[in-house]
This record gives sequence, structure tokens and C-alpha cells, in this order.
Amino acid sequence: MMSDAETLRRRAETARRLRAGVGVLSSVTLQRLEAQLPWYRSMSSSDRSWVGLLAQSGISSFVDWYRKPDTNLRVVSDIFKTAPRDLIRAISLQQTLQLLKIVVEVVEERVPDIARPVEQPALREAVLIYSREIAFAAADVYARAAEARGSWDARLEAMVVDALVRGDSVDELASRTAAFGWQSEGPVCVIVGRAPQRSAKKGLDGIRRKASRWADDALVGIHDNRLLIVLGGVTELDDAVEDLSDCFGPSEVIVGPAVPGLAEAATSAKAAIRALKASTARPDSPRPVKADDLLPERALSGDQIALTELIERYYEPLTSGTGQLLKTVSAYVEFGSSLEATAKALSVHPNTVRYRLRKITDAIGLDPTTSRDAFVIHIALVYGRLSQDGVLSNNDKSHRDRSSVH
Repeated sequence: MMSDAETLRRRAETARRLRAGVGVLSSVTLQRLEAQLPWYRSMSSSDRSWVGLLAQSGISSFVDWYRKPDTNLRVVSDIFKTAPRDLIRAISLQQTLQLLKIVVEVVEERVPDIARPVEQPALREAVLIYSREIAFAAADVYARAAEARGSWDARLEAMVVDALVRGDSVDELASRTAAFGWQSEGPVCVIVGRAPQRSAKKGLDGIRRKASRWADDALVGIHDNRLLIVLGGVTELDDAVEDLSDCFGPSEVIVGPAVPGLAEAATSAKAAIRALKASTARPDSPRPVKADDLLPERALSGDQIALTELIERYYEPLTSGTGQLLKTVSAYVEFGSSLEATAKALSVHPNTVRYRLRKITDAIGLDPTTSRDAFVIHIALVYGRLSQDGVLSNNDKSHRDRSSVH
């Protein structure tokens, strides 16, 4: 039976052999990575270089530990500190474990060349112990990185939501969303409503998961007791909004207009938020309701964007041509949607009025014979006339625009 001194001497000798063979082990490991791991071959040259250094660091760390077996095995996690933080994003935990498996295989295969026969069982056992511990260390590194990334992503998400509410510029939003990792290139819309009465973090996590089932990308946040859900790349928007309506508290749920991308989402958020403020003027509005369906209420509450939309969509098209459509719809809403009274005022047959009303529907997409559409048209006519007569001056518009933000 060998003495402790003899055991230490032989272990030290094996450690020297290991140290001398680090170059060969590293070279063989890199060749094996190239041959067996497609993801390694597809990496950029800089990432491949760092992966190679990571593998070499693992071998060197094992040699140091084998030479001093009393070293705390948990410090092997330090080998991951040699690589940049972005590398943890570049390769997954599964890929890291594949890499470590190859490193262990290479060392095990070289055991007969490195250690004397009497030392080979001890070296193989050491390799197994070390591989187990380094796998635990890798899992711990990735778990901590995921936790840190989750906290950071949550802060970024909150910053983006705040930026949407403030109406930040396209460039400012683009920089924030790039950092957040938004990938959808499809259209974006913002849904706004009252925040639910529940645990904020737990509630948001569930809402985010639900929204992600409908969209390529989703952002969720609470601002001033308002819940905002930002959806990107939704193919079935109406169904998605209907399903997500349950995530909001009582009161209206507003769907902002679709915009080309997240960088322009402030436009959708602004319309939805202003519509939510004005929705009390229409207590019978459906839930959910589109922000564009509340244009009259928004305009009356001082929303300059809604006012402009009303004029451009519903007033200006009626002023083209001979002006007969404008005269007809003006008389029709003035006389309480009475065909006979309108026809008498215009000195035409009621069928002529019917014909012109159908032409009006074709021109602006609203049916004057329905009460809601007639109301929208009436408000559009009022603002259109005021604008045409110069009553709505630029100063008045600017004042209304500022007041509607606050």
C-alpha cells in the first residue's frame, strides 16, 4: 500500500504531464469541436475564438485543480469569466454542456498517454468529478445570467412603455426597442385600459404570456393606473383584442390604430390614451372599442389629432365636386334624419335624397341613416365649417393640442 507521500508524488507527476500536454489537449479539443458541433462551425470567427479559449481555460483549470485537489471545486465557475457577457447569449446552456462533454472525452481518451497505469484510475475518477462540478457551475452561471437578464428586460420594458406614453420620437423609441430585443417587423398596435386589481408582477407576467400567444412580440406595462399592451405582428387582431380584454380592469378597453412598427407605436398609444380619457362621453361604447371609433368624443375633449382626422376623413371628401353631397347630408342631420324634410328643403324627390345618402356612404364609409354615423358626420361638419371659416386658428389648435396631452 502506497504512503500518502508517494500518492502525492505520483499525483504531482501526473499533474506535470497534464500541464505539458495542455497544448495537445486544446488542439485536439478544437478539432473535435469543428468536426462534431455544427453550431460551432456556424459561429463568427470572434465567437469561435472565445469558445476555444473557454475550452482551453477548462482544461487548464482542471490541471490546476488536479495538482491541488484541496481547492474548492466551486471556483471552477471562474473559467466563464474569461469570456465576454455576450457569449452567454451567443451559446445556450445545452451547447455549453456539449462543449464540456467533448473536453472531458478528449482528456479521458488521453489518460493512458498522460498517467502511469497505477495512476490512471485516479485520473479518470478526477475527470468525472471535475466534469460534474463544472457542469453545475455552468448551469449556475446561466441561471444567474437569466435572472439578471430578466430584471434588466423588465426595466427596459417599463422604459419603453413610459416612452410610448410620453410620445417620444421615433429615434428615441428605436434605440430603446433595439436594446429590449424586439424582433417583429409586422404592424404594431397598442391596447389601453384600466389596470386590473391584482398583484402587479404576477398579473403582468400572466398578461405577457397571454399576449405572446397572439403576437410575434409583446410589451406589457402599467402607467398611471393604465394597463398598456403592445402587440407586434398579430395576424388575428380582433380575436387577440377580444381575448385580452379580460386582462383589463373595469371601464373601456381602447385599441389604438395600427402603425408600421414599434418605433412609431407612440402614435397608436397616444390615440388610445386620449380615447380612453374621452370614452366617458360615450358610456354605451362597445368593449373593446377602436380609438378611431371615438373621434367625435376625442375632438370635443380637445384632441387636435382627432379633430384633424374628422375633417380629413368625413368633411373634405364631401366638399369635392358640385357640393351636392355636403348640402344633402347637412340638411339630413339638421332635420333629424327625415327624408321628407330634407327633400323639401332641397327641392328634390325623397328618392334623390336616398341616392345621395348612398353616395355619401360610398365616399366616406359612414351611413348617415344610422344614429351613430349621423352623429360622427354632424361633428365633422361642425369642425369642418369652423376650420374652413378660419375660426380654428393655429393658436387655437396648438392650445387644444397641449391641453389634450395633460
